[in-house]
Amino acid sequence: MIKTNGKSYAYATQGTPDGKLLNIQVASSTDMFNWKTEGDALSQKPTWAKSTSSFWAPHVLYDASIKKYVLFFSSATNDTLLGKCIGIAFADLPAGPFIDKGSPLICGEGFVNIDPMAMIDPATKKKLLFWASGFKPIKVQELTNDWKNFRTGTTALNLVWPGKEKDYNILLEGVWVDCQAGKYYLYYSGDNCCGEKAHYAVMVARSDNAMGPYQRLGETNKTGSSVILQQDTACLAPGHNSIFKDRKGNKWIAYHAISRKNPGNKNGSSRRVMLIKRIIYKNGWPVVK
Repeated sequence: MIKTNGKSYAYATQGTPDGKLLNIQVASSTDMFNWKTEGDALSQKPTWAKSTSSFWAPHVLYDASIKKYVLFFSSATNDTLLGKCIGIAFADLPAGPFIDKGSPLICGEGFVNIDPMAMIDPATKKKLLFWASGFKPIKVQELTNDWKNFRTGTTALNLVWPGKEKDYNILLEGVWVDCQAGKYYLYYSGDNCCGEKAHYAVMVARSDNAMGPYQRLGETNKTGSSVILQQDTACLAPGHNSIFKDRKGNKWIAYHAISRKNPGNKNGSSRRVMLIKRIIYKNGWPVVK
C-alpha cells in the first residue's frame, strides 16, 4: 500500500472482482476504509509471461529521482519448466498502467524467488530488494539506481532462516521492512496462506541496519515465538502485511486474511480479504492493537 496525492492505493494478487480477470488488482481510498476498484495495474502482460495467468504479491513504490511508480511482482513464465520469477514494471500514475521492463529480474527453482519488497534505505540511500520463499532464508540485495537489475558486484544476503521457531516457521515469505526510531523492523509471514490447511501469521525481526544482521522477536523475549498477528475469532491465516502512516502520523498494518464466515470462493479457492489495524511500537517492538 502507498499514499500519494491525498489517496491510499492498495495492490493485490490477480483476481476476478465483478467477474473480470485482473492481473494486478488496484484500489484507492481517501479514508482507508472505503475503497474503489481502479482496475488492472498490469493490464499488459510481460512478453516473458504472455501465456500465464499467474501474477501475485505486488509491491509498489514511488521514486522521485526517476519520477516513476515502480511495481515489483511475482509471476510464472511462458516456460512451464522454469520456476517462478520476480518482475519489475513502471508507470507514471499510481493506478498504472505499469509496463514491464522486458525481462524478469530473477528466476529460480520452484518458488524460491517470489514476494518482493523494495525500499530506499534512509541511512545509505541504497535501493534494496527483499524477497523470500521456497523454504529458503529471507534475502536482500542492492539494486541499480533505475531499479532494473541487481547492482554489479553485489550478492544476496541471507537475513532470517526458516525452522528456527516452534510454529509458523516452516516457510517464510511476505517481507516488509519498516523504520522506527533508528531501527529496521523486518516483518514476514509463514507457513501456508491458503486452502483448507491455511496456517499463517505475521512475525518480526529487528536490526540496526537494513541489510542485517536481524534478531527475531522470539530470540529477544526468550519465548521462541516472533508472532505479532495470528488467527482470531473473525479471521484465519492473517499475513503478508505492509506498514503505512495515516495523515496524523499513526501507523497501520494492512494484511490479507480468510474470513471464518465466508472462507471460500465459488471455484474452491480461499477468499482472502484486506484488513487493517493500528500498530504501535512499545518497548522497542511492534504491537498490533
